[in-house]
Amino acid sequence: MPHYFSLTTKLGCSPGSDIPVAELKHNVVALAKAAKVLGLPMVVTATSPEMWGPIIPELTEALSGISIINRTTVNAFDEPRFAKAVEGTGRKKLIIAGVSTEVCLALPAIHATGMGYDAYGVIDASGTFSETKRITGLMRMVQAGVVVIDYATVAVEMLKDNASPKASALYAALDMPFAGLVGQLAGAFAKGRAA
Repeated sequence: MPHYFSLTTKLGCSPGSDIPVAELKHNVVALAKAAKVLGLPMVVTATSPEMWGPIIPELTEALSGISIINRTTVNAFDEPRFAKAVEGTGRKKLIIAGVSTEVCLALPAIHATGMGYDAYGVIDASGTFSETKRITGLMRMVQAGVVVIDYATVAVEMLKDNASPKASALYAALDMPFAGLVGQLAGAFAKGRAA
């Protein structure tokens, strides 16, 4: 069993300056679906939904059966229910995504690293309002020892082996159009060589 724990803090507000909103939505939903396929425990928070809006419906659907902690704190770890839920997983590796890279992702990831966790910041399942905010958030995380990663790579790394019985479901959850194209090209190339 992988020693990972997944956290998703995605709300309905739309950053969109560093990543198109549709792509961000796709990636965070795919990450949540992949975490479910891999059987990862998830702690999900919504920061002040009355101010920032509710969790996007597609993510709510992907997270069916998972409780959502509504919080007002800027750093998720400053919410006692969140900190207790993370500790309760017994995991030491955290996969974190957040609606704003420099706050919702960076602050808990940096905090977790300081507490001795291995924090993985999922960059393409997080977004923000400007390139400056993105760069400063990334720099702070890297300086603090957070592993910067993308949604598909973190899932495939945990899968470890494409012969796993979970592989097909995982790749379906990740919904990577480019990977499908590569597979089609490889199949066509193999047919051409066989002829």
